[in-house]
Amino acid sequence: MKRPLEGIKVLELGNIVAAPFAGKILAEFGAEVIKVEEPTSGDPLRQWRVMHNGTSVWWSVQSRNKKSVTANLREPHGQEIVKKLVSKVDVVLENFKPGTLEKWKLGYEELKKINPSIILTRISGYGQTGPYKEKPGFGSVAEAIGGLRYLTGYPDLPPVRMGIAIGDMVAGLYAVIGTLMALRVRDEHPEKKGQVIDVALYEAVFSLLEGVLPEYDLSGQIRERTGSTLPGVAPSNTYECADGKHVVIGGNGDQIFQRLMRAINREDLADEPKYADNQGRADDVNIIDAAIEAWTKKHTLAEVQQVLDQASVPVGPIYNIQDIVKDPHYKARGMLQEVVLPDGKKILVPGIVPKLSETPGKIESNGPTLGEHNEELYSEYLDFTFEDFRKLKEKGVV
Repeated sequence: MKRPLEGIKVLELGNIVAAPFAGKILAEFGAEVIKVEEPTSGDPLRQWRVMHNGTSVWWSVQSRNKKSVTANLREPHGQEIVKKLVSKVDVVLENFKPGTLEKWKLGYEELKKINPSIILTRISGYGQTGPYKEKPGFGSVAEAIGGLRYLTGYPDLPPVRMGIAIGDMVAGLYAVIGTLMALRVRDEHPEKKGQVIDVALYEAVFSLLEGVLPEYDLSGQIRERTGSTLPGVAPSNTYECADGKHVVIGGNGDQIFQRLMRAINREDLADEPKYADNQGRADDVNIIDAAIEAWTKKHTLAEVQQVLDQASVPVGPIYNIQDIVKDPHYKARGMLQEVVLPDGKKILVPGIVPKLSETPGKIESNGPTLGEHNEELYSEYLDFTFEDFRKLKEKGVV
């Protein structure tokens, strides 16, 4: 069977994280993703973090299955190339500051004249409308204004960031969701009419805040940082083991709590009527957490896991990447995939999410070299000749 998105063509104009992350997912499930890069240095992500032979190894993951072409979008000839490609594709994916595409004469009003069925998926810091729309916005700033940073860390310390670009990647996921919904609607529309998908980084982050807004509106309560605990839900925390390692235990279901307390030989707490429901446990969370950690500190991490697994209590160690690589479940689920870089070096990269039983995603290629597919795609889609290429290279367009 074909992969779900085979036949869909995507023109990726974005850089670094948010839009390219969305493009990666679309490419993993069969879409032909044509990444347009600036001719001299390409996507800045090529030079980020750990490098191998002059290219970021992150690039191998973020741009896998994509095809790279170059075009200077600041030049009229580069803009014309994009317009010609727009007539051949289904989706344009971008994450420039609002107004940038319009400045280059590549806004939606221009694109839909060329291709009325085009779907323009736009990711920006604050969205395409509103008083902040022209402000530059990175994922880190969106995490702050979206409310996530305020909740991350310990109450007696300043807010901290997560160790990954969570704001960008959540926005990328929403971009994929929006694109797929728009494709479905377009394909059912009698005129195959396209539309604009407007994803704001801060809104993607804000959407993760559970009941924080209605809690505040109803009671004036501002949820604060609580470290490793889960406010109002007990017990759910991180606990230290005898070997100095830490384990996360979620015993906050009523029946799970009963099993947890009996597993750690605290029948008195299991039988306490007040702790039969979550509210009673939340009122005395410090007492319950102390009892759990008194037990975990007497046992190694492996022993804690064994006992609680047998009791069917959710439990798990806090992994670093070395732990992940050694874990057999990751391997069994195909989440540690080995790929080969151009020089023959083998590296591990994350597998594909989600798993589809009949039409799974696939890693077909690593991130391409800059402009690797210029001749292939420009010849196929735009009928460029060798002389066309020569002239455009001389002008710095490709």
